[in-house]
Amino acid sequence: MAAEKNTSRRRFLLGGLGLGVAGVGALVLGWGVLPPRQRLHGSAPLPVADGAVALNGWLAVQIDGSVILAMPRSEMGQGVHTALPMLVAEELDVPLASVKLIQAPMDKIFGNVAMLQDGLPFHPDDHGRVKALAQWTVAKAARELGVIVTGGSSSVKDGWGPMREAGASARAMLVGAAAALWQVPAAQCRTENGEVLHPDGRRASYASLAQRAAAIDPGTPVLKSPKDFKLIGQPAPRRDTPSKVNGSARFGIDARPPGMLYAALHLPPRLGDTLSAFDAAPVLAMPGVKKVLDLTPQLAQRSVSCAAVVADTWWRAKQAAAALPTQWKAGPQANLSSAGVYAEFARLLDSEAGYAYHASGEVEGKAVQGMRQVSAEYRAPFLAHAAMEPVNCTAQVKDGKVMLWVSTQAPGIAVDVAAKVAGVDAKDVTIEVLLLGGGFGRRLEVDMIAQAVAIALQCGGAPVQLVWTREQDTRHDMYRPAALARFAARLDEHGRIASWDNKSVSGSITHQFLQRNFGLPGAGPDKTTAEGEFDMPYEIANQRIAHVIADSPVPIGYWRSVGHSHNAFFKESFIDELAHAAGQDGIAFRRAMLVKHPRHLAVLDAAVAKAGSPPPGHAHGVALHQSFGSIVAQVAQVSVENGEIRVQRVVCAIDCGIAVNPNIIAQQMESAVLFGLSAALGGEISFKEGKVEQSNFHDYPVLRMGQTPEVETIIIASAEHPEGVGEPGTPPIAPAVANAVFSLMGKRLRSLPLRLA
Repeated sequence: MAAEKNTSRRRFLLGGLGLGVAGVGALVLGWGVLPPRQRLHGSAPLPVADGAVALNGWLAVQIDGSVILAMPRSEMGQGVHTALPMLVAEELDVPLASVKLIQAPMDKIFGNVAMLQDGLPFHPDDHGRVKALAQWTVAKAARELGVIVTGGSSSVKDGWGPMREAGASARAMLVGAAAALWQVPAAQCRTENGEVLHPDGRRASYASLAQRAAAIDPGTPVLKSPKDFKLIGQPAPRRDTPSKVNGSARFGIDARPPGMLYAALHLPPRLGDTLSAFDAAPVLAMPGVKKVLDLTPQLAQRSVSCAAVVADTWWRAKQAAAALPTQWKAGPQANLSSAGVYAEFARLLDSEAGYAYHASGEVEGKAVQGMRQVSAEYRAPFLAHAAMEPVNCTAQVKDGKVMLWVSTQAPGIAVDVAAKVAGVDAKDVTIEVLLLGGGFGRRLEVDMIAQAVAIALQCGGAPVQLVWTREQDTRHDMYRPAALARFAARLDEHGRIASWDNKSVSGSITHQFLQRNFGLPGAGPDKTTAEGEFDMPYEIANQRIAHVIADSPVPIGYWRSVGHSHNAFFKESFIDELAHAAGQDGIAFRRAMLVKHPRHLAVLDAAVAKAGSPPPGHAHGVALHQSFGSIVAQVAQVSVENGEIRVQRVVCAIDCGIAVNPNIIAQQMESAVLFGLSAALGGEISFKEGKVEQSNFHDYPVLRMGQTPEVETIIIASAEHPEGVGEPGTPPIAPAVANAVFSLMGKRLRSLPLRLA
């Protein structure tokens, strides 16, 4: 089938990407030297309503003059359904309010190129030929893969080129149509507010020109210079706010197709257990229950072993699923414990050299008189995503077709897995991507989609909505990996870092993700394991940063800011340790190592200046970190009250390149700080005898409103290409708080979550 052919091609290309830097040379030869395929025109015309005229694969003009934009990225609170239309509206010269969104079709021009490019394990300071060739080749491969996915803080970064080109190209076509109609040179025409204007007073609306424009060759799109921007850089209000305030916004859990049934799961009590038997009779006798299903044979590696109950309401399905008598066969993780995980990590750090992601100079040189050795060990726990909207998916399988209503970050992968489970071609799967009530990486996974389709297959064509409970979401997540890191550094007689040796260990998210979703074996290094450690900006002549991949018995997945989320805590805390050992202020200590990094220095200085001095009884902690292309410095104001750490204020400075919408950037910094602070102060998933010990917000707490600090955001002016925003605010907050606690109490906290006892 075509679906199998596309999957095979995708597996081949992903396998090629997995070759890493060593395989770049082979890939570049031949195919690799050709330019990437265009992203302006799709393989089929853009599907639009009657009367609308498509001008390229991204946008169309309607008869009322409004612009239809195909939106390939999911809105999960990060503001992309506002920021991305701003790119098109800017180049097309139309009001932002006139841009209407439709879901992008499953076409490869909408694939996320930037996200895959950012997965390359190169240091930000590397400007060499190998890196350039690798980025070029991966961009080509990513364009051929065409994976439609939202993640990696890449939406604006990826859309910056193609979405602006789509707007500029359409504008050129409309100007060309007006010029031909008026028999004047196109250079004499200008555009404004959805119209083409001529100096003699003639004007024509885009709607009146659209049909003529469709036949015009726009040539190579000419993009606006930043100095001519009217919309980009302005704090435009979020377009999704009104519907979320008045309740009309539709999330995945709001899907209500006619005749819908409801499903709930009975999941294994321990990690890795397999369902061996159940007694359906007592459950089938309960009110409203329609079916009791064993999903294990259908789903194989796409889901944990489980049973499902289908009923006429979700509450009845949930109650029946909880009452289902089951028997389970113990899996290999039956005795899994958090203590055992960390013991294995320590063993691996003792015995393995690890893969060196970055090395320079001589780390193990001879000891020189006056040098001081400083070492420390840090650790971070598994974390759940805990998105506010519970995991859910609504599916219908009828007449050889599949319909999905789902809040997902990965519609392309969702369509593929639905086709495989239902045994149909991918072209026979239709998906409606609804708003996400939080994603944070959990909705990159498609286990809930496989489960919903498997259930719907056995429901006679009726749509079925599957909803997980909060307890199931907490106990059966794909968790942020736990990690252990060791540092050893030498300070010279002047208190400067003479050498830096860092080795860490954790599971590999990428290995597991590729296996779960593409059937590819995990192999080679994984940048996400060491990001935030090997790519630091500090100017240290002698350094080695390595990582050891541990086979994780725990399912792990992408979590907001991924490896940076814990590696920033490790790295920035140890930097502070070294500053203290050298008898220096942590800010001055950092500044001295950023002489060749003026952007980092400017961000650090801006945050520190804005923070001022802490009030009596409080202390400031500082952290500086670069992730997803953006540089963030945070100053946390901390006190200790009744034996608990309290954060009253956070000053956050960011350089993310051109600020498309400063309003959204500030919102994302606030969100990221609170998300990271929840993890820093209370986030921990622990295991005992194969079971997750946490279940809901009472024992896996998130920050309450009364605990939230004031967050002040400073956006550094920049003319650089836009970089990531959704995640970079999370990594620095934990080390900033930990460093403040040390300044306040003299107590060094080296484990997350941060606990004084």
